[in-house]
Amino acid sequence: MASGDTHARGWPSVVTSALALLLGIAVVQWLPVLPPRWLMGILAIGALIIAWRLPRLRVLAVLLFGFAWAAWYGSTAMAARLPKDWEGQDFQVTGRVVGLAQTKAGATSVPFQIERASRDGQVVPWHGRVRISWYDQPSAEPEPCSRWRLLLRLRRPRGTINPGGADSERSALARGITAVGYVRDDPGNQRLSVATWCLDRLRGSLADGIQSRVRNPHDAALLRAFTVGDTRGLEQHDWEVARANGISHLIAISGFHVGVAAVFGVWSCYALYWLWPSLAVRCPRVQAEAMSALASASAYGALAGLGMPTVRTMLMIGAFALARCSRRATGSAHALAMALMAILLMNPTAVLEAGFWLSFVGVAFLILCMNAKGSGLRGFLRELTLGQIVMTVSLLPLTMWFFGEASLVGALSNLVAVPFVSFVIVPCALLGMLMLIICPPLATPLLRVAEWLTHAQWWLLEQTATWPGAHWYLPTVEPRALLLATLGAVWLFMPRGVPLRMLGALLFLPLLWPVRHLPATGAFQTWVLDVGQGLAVVVRTRDHALVYDAGARYPSDYDLGAAVVIPSLYALGIDRLDMLMISHADNDHAGGAPAVAAAFPAAQRYSGEPGRLRLPMAQCLAGQQWEWDGVRFRVVSPTAAMLNASANDHSCVLLIEGRAGRLLLTGDIAMDTEPSVAASLGAGPRLVLQVPHHGSKSSSSADFIAVVQPEWAVVSAGWRNRFGHPRPEVMQRYAAAGVPVFNTAVDGAVQIDFPVAAPARLAARWRTREQRYWRE
Repeated sequence: MASGDTHARGWPSVVTSALALLLGIAVVQWLPVLPPRWLMGILAIGALIIAWRLPRLRVLAVLLFGFAWAAWYGSTAMAARLPKDWEGQDFQVTGRVVGLAQTKAGATSVPFQIERASRDGQVVPWHGRVRISWYDQPSAEPEPCSRWRLLLRLRRPRGTINPGGADSERSALARGITAVGYVRDDPGNQRLSVATWCLDRLRGSLADGIQSRVRNPHDAALLRAFTVGDTRGLEQHDWEVARANGISHLIAISGFHVGVAAVFGVWSCYALYWLWPSLAVRCPRVQAEAMSALASASAYGALAGLGMPTVRTMLMIGAFALARCSRRATGSAHALAMALMAILLMNPTAVLEAGFWLSFVGVAFLILCMNAKGSGLRGFLRELTLGQIVMTVSLLPLTMWFFGEASLVGALSNLVAVPFVSFVIVPCALLGMLMLIICPPLATPLLRVAEWLTHAQWWLLEQTATWPGAHWYLPTVEPRALLLATLGAVWLFMPRGVPLRMLGALLFLPLLWPVRHLPATGAFQTWVLDVGQGLAVVVRTRDHALVYDAGARYPSDYDLGAAVVIPSLYALGIDRLDMLMISHADNDHAGGAPAVAAAFPAAQRYSGEPGRLRLPMAQCLAGQQWEWDGVRFRVVSPTAAMLNASANDHSCVLLIEGRAGRLLLTGDIAMDTEPSVAASLGAGPRLVLQVPHHGSKSSSSADFIAVVQPEWAVVSAGWRNRFGHPRPEVMQRYAAAGVPVFNTAVDGAVQIDFPVAAPARLAARWRTREQRYWRE
């Protein structure tokens, strides 16, 4: 980028206004509760008065307007969600499919726009975008833009809340999802019509055309992702390879791809004017090239699914095209600021998505920190190399903030992958895609060439994904560490002449070496993770860690071990696991175990039902015991005589005893096993109890509660689960005994600290620890 771009006429005010708007909108996203609408109105009116009467304070006016706009938009979006009183009820709806269907292991999921809804035969005043699934075969193919009449059971968006885990409620708000649910069996379910043409249908058709012409299914899935942003064919392993190499942005359509499409538009226009020079009399070539670039970028961006990097690049190209058509100069920073304001004004909740920040911050650093020097191949290679260094370092804080993971080989991988994918694979694949529309027989050879190139590139990425440092994890990033590291990146890449630039690296220290608060000898910590209808518990002493159960793995390939347990361990600063204990082999306890075992292969493994599990495990039996850092661990059940009992009573029951507190992990034991467990506990401080079997009516007898006398109890259950856990009668037993009960379905992950010389302490409930207005 030329240094003069950043000094283009008028850009400072545009950039400043864009930053002020962003700041006002971002502040709203930290609020636990949105302000009342009358206050939003006052702020908006105040912003207009300040902008009109106090020109010197117009930046403040923009900030206040951004705050009011984001608060109003968020309030409207939350009000659009399914009313709470209607959760779990059936609705007869009419609507249309508004995206590509995804089918995995018998479940078909689609985004669906409800146009009309009725409940109990009465039309209800509610509509919106929902995510629905068929758990059996749909009566017809749910093609994009097809209209359906369906019987749906719906609920509000709600996800698990854990240290280091994804926030699906935040994502639902950013994407405008008002409810989620599934299709109920009903004779009235039917497809009403199919649109003759729509953009998503064309996109799906092109994806199918690529799939049918490429011999290797995996290479076809990659080409579909590179060209039309269709990632449905990619497996979890593909995303792991992409993260290990820092190239996820290439898979999901990067702005670079849109730029290639814009260049194609410019070249096409140039060729047209070369063939018919007289066109210049009617329309100047410069303006025509600008509009051709915008048209090509917009067309490709629409086919690619309009992701955040795509929209950002389209808007920047639009700003340049507008400037060219009006014969005004504009700079890169000016165009980026215009794109930023356009997106924020269209959808202020875009700031809730990682792609927004990675896209805009990455490009901003390239604009601010790089100056073009040299020309030809040497200049290109220099800019490419410096660009990857700038992107890797500058985006490291945000990458760690959003994902808790970065790649130390990412700069090298991008140095090869970015030009090869963007300038070789994508143009070849795009020509093939164009031929699918114009002349399908010519598409096959082009796509075969792209297949070979993609196969070679992916093979190389799979090799580098195994290098040391490909997966680099850090504990949860604190906001101050994020801010300091970002400022450090700015300082590092300031222009020459700025003194002590290398000292900017010191500002990365709080990010790279965070303060860790470990238990003292004789103390321990535990986290009952929020894994829905299942169980996963993390126990940490000073130098050791244990995982007890690992949540479920569903037929859709959604694995709580990979999605919740492993990210939580890394977010808590646990990078070594000493033991994985799976109480018994039921899926809601053991489904995630293979993923955890693969991430921590050195961990010892025990289970109450090793014969039913997919990976080797030792049998846990009463009497097994060990000590870590002054904390004693003792298995109290099952005994050898119990191994012929029901599966639930095979559960490993583990008693953990610190110097001043105890924890009893019970798995799914039933009432007939509880007396022997209670009798084997022995004397000691009052303990914290993991409620047996998620609060089922077959567990937690009144006698067991009276003998154990827990200080408090924690139940792991799914929100609105079909079993009704924890059962009301069970909760009444605990209430009658004066035992407080915390529920992961309500509280999110629950952290309990067991100090050396004090009773157990409730340290955090994750759903209330980080309250945000979008959380249920």
